[in-house]
Amino acid sequence: MKIPKVYIIGGGASGMIAAVAARRMGADVTILERNNRVGRKILATGNGRCNYTNVETSIEDYNNPSFVSYALSHFSPAKALDFFSELGIVPKVEKEGKTYPLSEQASSIVDVFLYELDHLNIEVVTDAFVSNIIRKNNYFTVQLEDGRNFDADKVIISTGGMALPKSGSDGSGYDLAKKLGHTITEVFPSIVKLKLDSPYLKHLEGIKMPTKVELIVDNQVIQKEEDDILFGNYGISGPAILDISRKANELFLSGKTPFVKLILVSQLTRPEVEKRFEYAKERPIDFALVGLVHKRYISALVKEAGIQKQNTLVKDLSNKELTKVIDLLFDWRFPVRGSKSFQDAQATAGGVSVREIDDTTMESRLVSGLYFTGEVMDIDGRCGGFNLQWAWSSGYLAGYHAATGKIYGQD
Repeated sequence: MKIPKVYIIGGGASGMIAAVAARRMGADVTILERNNRVGRKILATGNGRCNYTNVETSIEDYNNPSFVSYALSHFSPAKALDFFSELGIVPKVEKEGKTYPLSEQASSIVDVFLYELDHLNIEVVTDAFVSNIIRKNNYFTVQLEDGRNFDADKVIISTGGMALPKSGSDGSGYDLAKKLGHTITEVFPSIVKLKLDSPYLKHLEGIKMPTKVELIVDNQVIQKEEDDILFGNYGISGPAILDISRKANELFLSGKTPFVKLILVSQLTRPEVEKRFEYAKERPIDFALVGLVHKRYISALVKEAGIQKQNTLVKDLSNKELTKVIDLLFDWRFPVRGSKSFQDAQATAGGVSVREIDDTTMESRLVSGLYFTGEVMDIDGRCGGFNLQWAWSSGYLAGYHAATGKIYGQD
């Protein structure tokens, strides 16, 4: 039986695991990596700690849940833990299922991959930018920008999306897919800081605290999160915001005006807050808010309520002014005006249409022998290890099927 020659374009997370899976199943495997080393983007994940999976992963953590279902059930977080444990990684599971190497170093993930690639005699060609893929007579010719050509039986495109372009993810995989007839859905930053429209941003800059957050459009709640937020002079960030950023960006780009709604006093009821102000009616409004909210919020809240003087006594406020202050404590909305660029994004939304990919094998439905893995597809997950889990799941299935022609989990 002929040993298939599998070429993998991209030596990131999904590309390396695809290489390992294909080689273990007997294929002749080569990785073509545009950088001078593999795994560069992994080094930046989890603030250098590498949140390499999430043990609480479900299909609802992704934008196309039905497509990811097979891959996540057959190469699950538990399988990922086993895979990396065999390579030497001891997991450290933290809150909300986030999982890191016990070493707390992203380099540990890259190091064990490098060892395994060498152990399995997988060829890695660096400084290899793929400019074109030609399909002819049941084989592929992979062309590099420098003129080199490689013949392959199977090709796996693992080039990533456009997030963190300094790592090499610049969307080149989309061009390769388009040349082979594939559709690319709209691409935009995900897990990214949001830009807000507010005159108070400079004053609020630096506030960091756990907060209930809602994404609102047309007065409808689209998504709810509760975690840290962080104000900047551009807008807002923090885990709660990163989790709503995908949907917020999608809505903004579709022409809608989404709002970030902050609930500043979620531990109290409205009657309790009203009673607090009744007790504080002899105090200035700015002092009455001390101890209720972060001190840096107070000036902006008073101005937003239309109160001219911060030292106005509570008893001297009009009913409209006091009601507005209380309303803002439970519902302070900031219009979203887009997001930071791909330079700041942790993930890419959009990519190769999943309608053109077999969800059990990651093989193209248009071009036999061509596979896609990870972020190059129109699949993105929430913040917290979900995108790397997708890299492992999709990469392993693609590598396995490219080598064997069998569906992983059904043989």
